Amino acid sequence: MNEYIKEIADKLVEFGYIPDESICMSIKLSQQLQKPLLIEGPAGVGKTAIAKVMADVLQSSLIRLQCYEGLDAYQAIYEWNYPHQLLHIKMLENEGNTIEEKEKELFSAKFLMERPLLKAIKSEKKSVLLIDEIDRADEEFESFLLELLSEWQITIPEIGTIKANSIPQVILTGNRTRELSEALRRRCLYVYIDYPSFEKELTIVKSKIPFINENLARSICVFMAEVRQMNLEKAPGVAETLDWAKALAEMHYDYLDKHIIESTLGVVLKDWEDMRVTRDSLSELLDKVNVRLKLD
Repeated sequence: MNEYIKEIADKLVEFGYIPDESICMSIKLSQQLQKPLLIEGPAGVGKTAIAKVMADVLQSSLIRLQCYEGLDAYQAIYEWNYPHQLLHIKMLENEGNTIEEKEKELFSAKFLMERPLLKAIKSEKKSVLLIDEIDRADEEFESFLLELLSEWQITIPEIGTIKANSIPQVILTGNRTRELSEALRRRCLYVYIDYPSFEKELTIVKSKIPFINENLARSICVFMAEVRQMNLEKAPGVAETLDWAKALAEMHYDYLDKHIIESTLGVVLKDWEDMRVTRDSLSELLDKVNVRLKLD
């Protein structure tokens, strides 16, 4: 591993994130080229966690924009403080200012409410800007991002263009619920995070839950790998693995059996049809777990 990449990997591990070399390389290139990093992959594989850990690594603030359908520029970039503006208009009624002077004062920075995107570029210190689940926002919203992600500036019609005081580390995440525009993709570096291998997931579990029984940890990771091979509506991610492993470890289990899995399956699966299909296949799944453990 390249020494610069190893340095990033060591820092991520120090703050609790187990990375692949491709992730470390993408972060390094993103910093070097000052480009946003678009991370896609299934839910629960650690996309958002990268931004949180990077904020710790850089010792900077994490500014998060959670995307959703209907999100617009006013909610993401800026908004005018209308109640204060109305109050100020009342105060100006008896003054002899021209209409142009009143408008200039009303639409000044003191009445501007900073939303995450504007807050990130106005920050004096480098921040980590997380634009989470960008694919949940409308395509129209993507166009608002293009100026920021390519020029590191935001244009507010009443004030003008505001350039970044410090270029933030921008991380966008997506679950591929819809296809993102080519214009947005071209402005970003890209990395895809898939479900981890058995070895990596085991390392993650043991690092996050150091008191877990070795046999239980291995059994859980094999079981999760097998479940993800099934045709489920919502396959469980690493987040579910960690929740399940922690719950079982704190109840002092050191093995998996049919009863334990059935009674705790709601930690792993969040869809009733997925639970039914998995329960019907439990005997077969446990056989595969036992065979894998014997081989190891």
